[in-house]
Amino acid sequence: AFHYFPHQFSGGFIGVDVFFVISGYLISGIIWKHIEAGQFSYAEFYGRRIRRIFPALITVLLVCLGLGFFLLHDQEYRQLAKHVFAASLFLNNWALSNEKGYFDVDSEGKPLLHLWSLSIEEQFYLIWPLLLVACAKWIKSPKKITWVLAGLAAASLLACLIQTSSRPVGAFYSPHTRIWELIAGGLLHRVPTAWTQKLGSWHGTGWL
Repeated sequence: AFHYFPHQFSGGFIGVDVFFVISGYLISGIIWKHIEAGQFSYAEFYGRRIRRIFPALITVLLVCLGLGFFLLHDQEYRQLAKHVFAASLFLNNWALSNEKGYFDVDSEGKPLLHLWSLSIEEQFYLIWPLLLVACAKWIKSPKKITWVLAGLAAASLLACLIQTSSRPVGAFYSPHTRIWELIAGGLLHRVPTAWTQKLGSWHGTGWL
């Protein structure tokens, strides 16, 4: 409703924020489960992402290119080709950040506009497993890991607040101003685990 009637329905952008939090929660849970079991594999993790995303993504890109060839004039087709190339490399958010905005006058001619969020997700998941594995290996303490992740989320949120006031389009599409939402999802999964381990240690010492 917000996309079709942006002036009549306010707050529609929060849907993307909730989506990022849910994604961070689910994917972080999968990563932590395999890390704690000593079974985490980068090849398996990224292979699973490829099998899940690439078939649908490639289909969308090819269909858009095919229809665009017949329906768009040269300049529009060149823009579409640019977005297809960027989306295929999960860089569509960067390509869009140099344009006017999500609801600019040209947005109806951007059939791949929605892929900006997928690009941010995949950029995040190139780094996130590396960070969690490093935390598990070098920090180890669940409480300290939680504080490290919370600090990263706070830094990203601060960057989001600052950049939104000066360059809102860039803030909307930039990964460093969005990752606090994905990390928040990871923290929602991690904090109960940290508390469970803490309560267990108290029980072992006779406090509970």
